[in-house]
Amino acid sequence: MAGLDKNTPSPQSITLHQQSHVLEIGFSDGKEFKIPFELMRVYSPSAEVQGHGPGQEVLQTGKRDVGIIALEPVGNYAVQPTFSDGHSSGIFSWDLLYFLGSKQDELWAEYTARLSAAGVERDAPMPEKGGHACGSH
Repeated sequence: MAGLDKNTPSPQSITLHQQSHVLEIGFSDGKEFKIPFELMRVYSPSAEVQGHGPGQEVLQTGKRDVGIIALEPVGNYAVQPTFSDGHSSGIFSWDLLYFLGSKQDELWAEYTARLSAAGVERDAPMPEKGGHACGSH
């Protein structure tokens, strides 16, 4: 699991901005990031989004206006958000949040390329879930 790298700076402050839909996080190395909730949601580390192995990722759509309705600490290494669409199984380690914050431009470009390749619009509704029964959703 990401988030246990002892060299990753630790968060000094975390603020949810509900109106602008961003998580503001300041790290011990002085870096501060404003990570859009949508970016967090489409790159959630959960099996529901990432699948159970390479090539099993599920492209997320319709998340532009997703909110975070709760943010719970997980030990001393992560937080677990509950998103307004009901998704709550992703655990965001400090190094994952640092990665998301520092690589936002590249991640947005990758996401839009994946949408384009799939022929799907960013605001398209998610398709109904199939009969996947692994218990991770």
